[in-house]
Amino acid sequence: MSTTSTRNVSSHPPGTDARLNGIIDGFERGLPVFGTFAAPEPAAAIGLRDTDYDAVLFEAEHKPWDPPQLRDALQYLLDRREVRGAEGLAPATTPLVRVPPNGAELSQWHAKQALDLGAYGVVWPHIDTVEEARNAVAACRYPGQEPADRGPAGLRGDSPAWAARYWGVPTAEYYRRADVWPLAPHGELLVGLMIESVRAVENLDEILRQVAGVGFVMIGEGDLSQELSLPRQYDHPAVVKYKQRILDICAGHGVAVAHPHVTAANVDEAVEQGYRLLFTAPVVSHPGLARGREITGRS
Repeated sequence: MSTTSTRNVSSHPPGTDARLNGIIDGFERGLPVFGTFAAPEPAAAIGLRDTDYDAVLFEAEHKPWDPPQLRDALQYLLDRREVRGAEGLAPATTPLVRVPPNGAELSQWHAKQALDLGAYGVVWPHIDTVEEARNAVAACRYPGQEPADRGPAGLRGDSPAWAARYWGVPTAEYYRRADVWPLAPHGELLVGLMIESVRAVENLDEILRQVAGVGFVMIGEGDLSQELSLPRQYDHPAVVKYKQRILDICAGHGVAVAHPHVTAANVDEAVEQGYRLLFTAPVVSHPGLARGREITGRS
């Protein structure tokens, strides 16, 4: 499988609407997409601007939910020099937001606020049932969006001004494009479901069979391994068995799978196994400190 970066590349021919969501563009072109997690605050966003990540998942499940900070992080993710030299409106790094509530809480307002600030998608933790998955998709759609006969009817409240400005499009165009892909082929929003329990794995086939509009599934191997009394033993055969079941079920439905813990040690395997959205964490080093402790006998 090719590992060409999707950044600043669009598959849409001249004269058509170019993709704004680089993750969707990668999925449509059959390319792996590389992302990372970051705290939803400006300093973290600034640190990403000179990297080659295709996507960032602003993490608000285990970090504080602070909409003003998230708003500023989205703004600081943009670089005026990069914007000036770009061929279109698509951001170099596509921002998603992982919201705090578990799926069973059926919370819609977190998704509404993330999308209203301009996020290109929402990742929902702990989705275990068809009902929870349907709510996750519905919360990211406006009422009346087509094809309403196939997908969950929208529940998102109407306040598009900030998001339209962030995307750089008129409000009317935002309305047209702010729907969930692949339910709406022209949609620029992604709904990601975290599957992180045995119950969720058992229900996954039915979820994907009944709920249109799921953009990708992310394996929650941390919580899954906890439930199996194998905390963070991601390579244990019992954990691997469930991860493979998720990959197989999603492959049968044509749904991309995200891997949350990609490293230099496992990236070859992750690509070979068919993960299409690969989240890596940057390695922070302090060579001056390490050398100083060594030469002063404090290592």
